[in-house]
Amino acid sequence: MGDVQGLVLHPRILAAVRKAKLHRHEEVLRFSPADLERLTHLSAKDVGHLVREVSEAVRQRSHAATALQLLLGDCPAELKVKFLSLGCPVLDEFLRGGVPCQGLTEISGESSAGKTQFGLQLCLTVQLPEEWGGLNAGAVYICTEDAFPSKRLTQMAQQFPTRGLVPVQVTKKIRFSDQIFVEHTADKDQLSKCIQSRLPILLERGVVKLVVIDSIAALFRGEYESRETARRAKDLQSLGAQLRKVSQKYSVPVVCINQVSAVVGKRRGNGNISRLTLRK
Repeated sequence: MGDVQGLVLHPRILAAVRKAKLHRHEEVLRFSPADLERLTHLSAKDVGHLVREVSEAVRQRSHAATALQLLLGDCPAELKVKFLSLGCPVLDEFLRGGVPCQGLTEISGESSAGKTQFGLQLCLTVQLPEEWGGLNAGAVYICTEDAFPSKRLTQMAQQFPTRGLVPVQVTKKIRFSDQIFVEHTADKDQLSKCIQSRLPILLERGVVKLVVIDSIAALFRGEYESRETARRAKDLQSLGAQLRKVSQKYSVPVVCINQVSAVVGKRRGNGNISRLTLRK
């Protein structure tokens, strides 16, 4: 961001800001108006004028867009949300484009509802060129409970070119099974270590652009006693923050697969996570 002294402000205001050692735009916007009054000894009117000028300078320098512009795609390219296709036009339309490439997506459902099938399907579609809904890269599949379903993946990879959604000349160039990296983690500490150390190596090289975890909930079922609800929630929140950081830093979709059971009660949501619930 720019220098506050470059703004068109009264010399008295500029002098007060300089004396308070607030040099950059972000340093001014970090404080509330009341804090700025206390730091600069300026009146509320002067502080209001200062904040408006700084905010306008930041707005002009940034590529801002409204929520409607983001929804319609009428915004700068760097603000447009990219999506990974699920390989099914109906589901892509239902999800308004597919799985978002930034943020966490949870696929939940009862046992044998097809959750793992979705994860494997995404591992195939991510390898397609971008013009066909993919990201032209591989995937990391992290298993925490069951063994990786390699036989099922092989069957899906063999059938994928025959579905007619993508030209054969495109799919025949891709060796689907060779670009899926499998990791097994037995507890949350191993998963955290994988996310922080091993996963970034592949992401920084651009080798993979999809992370699938099957599943996170399994790690938190048996590691805590009933009285440790608060610690479990804290650890789960910390793990979620790590995954969001990875997704935002590398612009890759992170998909978490979780098994759920029917429970009568209020439904709670999290606006930071996209959810797709499967039912048999």
